[in-house]
Formats: sequence, structure tokens, C-alpha cells
Amino acid sequence: MRKLIGGAIAAAAVACAAQAQAATIKVGVIGPFSGPFAHYGKLYKDSVEAYLASHAGKLAGHEVQVLYRDNGGPNPSGTKALAQELVVKDKVDYLGGFVFTPNAMAVAPLITQSKTPTVIFNAATSDITEKSPYFIRTSYTLWQVTVPAARWAYKQGKRKMVTAVTDYAPGVDAETAFKTEFARLGGTVVESIRMPISTTDFAPFVQRIKASGAQGVYVFLPGGPPNLGFVKAYNENGLRAAGIDFLGSAETDEFDLQKFGDAALGLTTAFHYSAAHDSDANRKFIEALRGQSKDAIANYASVGAWDGMAVIHRMIEATGGKRDGAAAIEAARKLSWESPRGPVSIDPATRHVTQNVYLRKVERSGGQLVNREIENFGPQPDFGLRK
Repeated sequence: MRKLIGGAIAAAAVACAAQAQAATIKVGVIGPFSGPFAHYGKLYKDSVEAYLASHAGKLAGHEVQVLYRDNGGPNPSGTKALAQELVVKDKVDYLGGFVFTPNAMAVAPLITQSKTPTVIFNAATSDITEKSPYFIRTSYTLWQVTVPAARWAYKQGKRKMVTAVTDYAPGVDAETAFKTEFARLGGTVVESIRMPISTTDFAPFVQRIKASGAQGVYVFLPGGPPNLGFVKAYNENGLRAAGIDFLGSAETDEFDLQKFGDAALGLTTAFHYSAAHDSDANRKFIEALRGQSKDAIANYASVGAWDGMAVIHRMIEATGGKRDGAAAIEAARKLSWESPRGPVSIDPATRHVTQNVYLRKVERSGGQLVNREIENFGPQPDFGLRK
């Protein structure tokens, strides 16, 4: 009888261990899957599913269930409610996504209380990671890509510039970063223009830029229709012809790039990713995306989601699949890997990705417009948290 009982206990222990090993990991991804910014939701989903498919659906030996939730766009209260439902009702182990800064900020108290590791795929205001110790960011910040842009503009002989940004937190970050660095070097921002997020008519703003006497304009706009509208106004109102150079970040995003036509040729941006990046890791990323969806697009949002899943993968591995937020975050602080964008690492102090920033110029290649990387500024930290 003792042998039978002992054998039963041993068998039960093995079964429990196997069950624990096979426990399904739940990941909640929040983003806009409807409305004017719905393309971000598709970019996220295509990339997340492609990453999982490239690992046969398992991360560190565990099945992964992804629960997608639609916040429709800038919607802090709705985003907080969705996150609360995912954490409390669905009992997710990890959260990811977040396109807009206010949405990410809204969930900070919740993830701190629940100790839920949360990976930001896009939202780009510097101080987001300061709002909760459970935030990790795999995207970028405006300070990170703007400081190198200001340095490059000054190096090109620019001494008078205008900043034109969408008037919300990331835009203010971009404006402040450019003005601070450009002034430190000896340049002058002769006018700082803030445009409402709902703006569709950019003609009055580009006329102010044209009349400013500046040698160039540094631009920040959210992805989507605003990029097309601003570039169209930039060309139609003669800024290019007047010698006022365009310098931006994500304004020539691959999602919209082919829609610009020749209007985009020669536009210059400083950014951390181009689909034209020449590396095996990037080619494998693009191949995985195309395997997932024929119309999948490799851009900054999809690479942020891909690397976000890579970080979640490593956190699952480090914790053995157990729910241990503190241990997961501690493991993430030490990460470095070869991303489709180049070598990256997580800054242990800020929990933000350190990465190369590239100067890119729009060119034609094989009949398609591409963001050609023409200079590598090297690894850049988040200057916004070191100012």
C-alpha cells in the first residue's frame, strides 16, 4: 500500500510538473483596431502572429494565447478599462501594444498594482517608463531620434530652423528636443509651430514656415493621413522650391510611403528603422510578415511589436512561465539582441531600448519608394530621460 501511495504521489507530481510546463501564457495586446488609426492594430497583429508562427506557436515551451483589444485610438479611459478587464478578468500574464502616449499613461497605476509586465510597442513620450516600474519599451522616443537630427542639421550648416509638430505629448517632446539640442550647438529655432491633432488643412502652417526665413523645418506628425497632408502642402506651397529643407522622423513611414509618389523623393528623416535596412535579421522579419499576411507591412510599429514579443519571449524564459512580474522585469533589464533594425539592448536604468538611429532619404528602388539609410549615427539612448 505504501508503495502504491508513493507511486501515486510521484505520478501526480510528474503530472503537475508537466501541466505547469505546458501552462498557457496569456498576452493582452491593446491598440486601435477600428477608426482612423486602425492600421496600427493590423500592424501589431500581423507582427505578433508572425513572431509566434516563427516559433511554432510556443515561447520557451509554452503555448501563447494573445487577446487583442480595440481602444479605437486616443482613448485613455477606455484603454484603462480594457487593461483592467484583461488583468482582472482574463488574468493575462503580460500586456503589450499602446500607440498613443495618453493611453499608455492611463494604465500605469493598474500595472504597478498588479505587477504586470507591459511592453510598449509604439508610444514615444520619454517619461512613460517613469510612470511604472513594470513598463518596458521596444519602440523609440522622440528625444532619441530628434537629438541626432538636430546635430545633423547643424553639421549641414543650418543655423535657422522652424519646428512644426502635432500638439500633444510626443510632439512637444520633439519640439523641445530639437530646440534644446540645436540651441546648445549654436543654432536658432526662429518659430515653433504646434498644430492641432485634428488638423487636415496644413496650408496656413506651411505658409508660416515659408515666411519665417528658416533654412529648414523639423516636423513631427502622428502616422497616417497627417503625413500625406503635410507633405502635400509642403510641396504645393513651394517650400521645397524655396530651399526650405524637410527633416522629420516617421513622416515617410512605409505604411504610407507609396501613396506619396514623387512628392516624397529626397525627403530626409532621422529614425531607428527602415524596411530597406540591409541585414539578415531584417530579411527574416520581412519574410515572416509576408508569410503571415500578404499585405503585411514592415515599419516602425510592426518592428516594435516584433521586438516586443521577443522581450516577452525572454521574460517567459527567465521566469519558467510563472507569473512573477518583478523577476520578468529584472530579466528584461539585461537583454540585448539583434533586431531587424540592428543591434539593440534594454537600458537597465530607463527600461527603454537603446538602438541605432539612421539618416534616411527617400529614393526609388525597383520601382518602389524606400527609406534609404545613408548614415548611421550609432547607438542612441533616450536623451529625454537624461536631459
